[in-house]
This record gives sequence, structure tokens and C-alpha cells, in this order.
Amino acid sequence: MGLTIGVDIGGTKVAAGLVDEQGGIVASARRDTPSHDPGRIEEIIADVVRELQASHEVEAVGIGAAGFVDAARSTVVFAPNLAWRDEPLRVNVEKRCGLPVVVENDANAAAWAEARFGAGRREQYLVVLTVGTGLGGGLVTGGELYRGRQGIAAEFGHVTVEPGGRRCGCGGRGCWERYASGRALILEAQELATVSPAIAGRLLELAGGRPEAITGLHVTRAAQDGDEAALEAFRVIGTWLGQGMAALTAVLDPEVFVLGGGVSAAGELLREPAERSLQERITARAYRQVPAVRLAEFGPEAGIVGAADLARRR
Repeated sequence: MGLTIGVDIGGTKVAAGLVDEQGGIVASARRDTPSHDPGRIEEIIADVVRELQASHEVEAVGIGAAGFVDAARSTVVFAPNLAWRDEPLRVNVEKRCGLPVVVENDANAAAWAEARFGAGRREQYLVVLTVGTGLGGGLVTGGELYRGRQGIAAEFGHVTVEPGGRRCGCGGRGCWERYASGRALILEAQELATVSPAIAGRLLELAGGRPEAITGLHVTRAAQDGDEAALEAFRVIGTWLGQGMAALTAVLDPEVFVLGGGVSAAGELLREPAERSLQERITARAYRQVPAVRLAEFGPEAGIVGAADLARRR
């Protein structure tokens, strides 16, 4: 099979790419996500598919959706950050596009890209954590994507890490993604800039002097410039990531963790404190090999590449 399209749907954007058999992106398109209008999201998906189809022959479409996807890889059962509830996404998009469609959880798609072509290639036991608007997860075991009985395995972001803690979009409290995600990074930086403005000079400069205006990009840029509040925000998020990875290691015993998603673009600002926290908290460290912690090679494009390759294997 030749070219396929991968579509990655997150809480804030729809990103699509035309992908070849080696995982290379030939062309791309992007739109904002109207998160409260399922029908409009489907229109946008069809729109980016048509844009990429205009100059290339396309065989199939893979959609990486930020939510629970059923075992048939057809319906989005539930999406914490989008307005999907039992949404028959495959059927609806096939009607609009006239192409075969496969729907997959977005973090599963990212995990598959890294396992096939990226930071986890040749690894048999791999956990990918997509640190973006929320915290997604994907698990590759024995070289195969593990999806669970209902297709909704590896929702690591909704494991409770702080009982009674921050409220989550899934309806629970204290979920891991509320402490280790792009939203958590922004919340931490805003709080630090509010209570300790003296250590947040560069951060506040970028945000026009208003803590409530701080964005994830501001935090990354300020941290790169040495702003102490921004650096501390990354240390806090990284520590939460490492704690969760230590718990996952006790259950799954992976060879490597791969950190992807939009926040992973910060590189070592995120990876280093996460790795340090994992090493500090892993059980029986003296008697076991600590999993490697790597940055995703595809970055925010992993979901696109993985979804397209899964469509090729439908």
C-alpha cells in the first residue's frame, strides 16, 4: 500500500499528514479543534483529508482520537477533553471522505509510531507517554500494540495519583494528567508567578505582566532563558511524571519510556527531572535495570504517523 493519511485530534487542534511506508510525512494540514461540536470536528477531519487528497492518491485514513476507542476501532466511547460520547466516528468520516477509516486512541497511535519508526524501534516492551493537553499513554508489548479487552487499555493519565485531588475532565479527582500535562505545567507556572513574582521575571515579561496570560510556550521559553519559576514548573511536572513511571514499572517492567506530545518539545527540561524522579522512586533499584527514558523522535507528529501506519495495516 502507498500513501495513507494520519489525523491526530487533540483538545486544541486537528493535525493531519500524508504519510509514506517509511513513516515520512509528505504533506501536512492543521486546523483548530471546536471541542464542543462533534459534527464540526468531523467536517474539519473531512476538510483536511480533502486538502491532502487534492494532489495525491490516498489509500486509507487513520484517526488518532483523544479518548476511549472501542475494540472495533470505530467508535469513540468517551473523550474527557472533547464532546464525544459513543460517537460513531469511523462510519461518519467514511461517509464524508469516501475512504476506509481506522480510529485509534491518539496515544496508542503515537506509541505505534515510536515503536515502528522512532525512539522505541527494535524494543519489545515500550511505554509511550504523550504529554500534551492531557496525559495519554500507549503500550507496546512483545512488539504488538496492547489495547485490552474493550480497546481502552493504557489510559495511564486517568490513574489516581492524588486521592481527592484536582478535578479531571473524566469526572474523577486526582488523575495523573492533572499533575503531569501541559495544562498542569501552565497551572503550576501561573501559581508560581502569582505567589512569587520575584522569581518569575522573564515568565511575566513574556505574558505581559499577567500570570493568568501565561501559556505553555511562555513557560518553555522562560525556562530556556533561565527563569527560576519556569524551571521549577518543569521540575514539578517532571517529578510527577517520574513518580507515575515508577509505579508503571512495578506493574509493566518496560525496557523504555518514551516521552512525546507537545510538552516534550521542551526536551531535557522535561526528560531530565522525570528520569531523576523515576530513578529515585523505582522499587528494588539495586536489583533491577531502570528503564531508559527517551524523548520521542516524532514529537507532536507521532500520532499522525502512527495513525497512518495503522490504517495501512487495517
